[in-house]
Amino acid sequence: MSSASPGNLPPEQQEMPLIEHLLELRNRLLKMVLAVLVCFAAIYPFANELYLLLSQPLRELLPVGQMMIATDITSPFFAPLKLALVLAVFAAIPVILYQIWSFIAPGLYAHEKKLAFPLLFTSVILFYLGAAFAYFVVFPLVFGFFTAIGPEGIVELPDIASYLNFVLKMFFAFGVAFEIPIATILLILSGATTPKDLAAKRPYIVVGCFVIGMLLTPPDIISQTLLAVPMWLLFELGILFGYLAVRHRPDDGYPDDA
Repeated sequence: MSSASPGNLPPEQQEMPLIEHLLELRNRLLKMVLAVLVCFAAIYPFANELYLLLSQPLRELLPVGQMMIATDITSPFFAPLKLALVLAVFAAIPVILYQIWSFIAPGLYAHEKKLAFPLLFTSVILFYLGAAFAYFVVFPLVFGFFTAIGPEGIVELPDIASYLNFVLKMFFAFGVAFEIPIATILLILSGATTPKDLAAKRPYIVVGCFVIGMLLTPPDIISQTLLAVPMWLLFELGILFGYLAVRHRPDDGYPDDA
């Protein structure tokens, strides 16, 4: 048993008073906000061009002569502004997660640090992949369905603010859905469940994926299926990596953190 006093421990393993924790948290939060503001300052000058790029999947499918409109007098200003702010948060996610990691890392064991950082990095990549999947795969199919199913003689003039709210909701839904492998692995490694137990619940998971797809997407079978099927496949991927993680985990407990 070690007799080292707290003063002899490395700085990252020494206990900090509450006030120092609060100051550290404040500094981390300020850095997160600063990162978002810097990204926003870089993105906002191109907000109108980015909105045109974001709306391209819908505008390409509108009949000749039809276009998007602004039903609110402030929409031409606030819609690109909102888009720039959301994109700034998306762009700053690596910095935000790094600050979160830096705040909690001193309280983690060595084996937890080795696991947490790869999971954080992978979660960022998966979120971006989910948003990219929504833009390049889901949007063309969903908007093609909506523009083709309308009654004849009805002129489609989508509102720019409503469109932005719709696509941001879809980005968030698919970004979060692509985090399923991370959530699955964490459940397995925490001991809350096992890969075998999760595999046995597969029928319920599949039904749950379609229920979530129904709640998070527009009321059409295409977008619901395009969300539910990737969620199920990502769940299977999480089980696979869960098996690998359990197989390589030591049987005699955690490794020495010394």
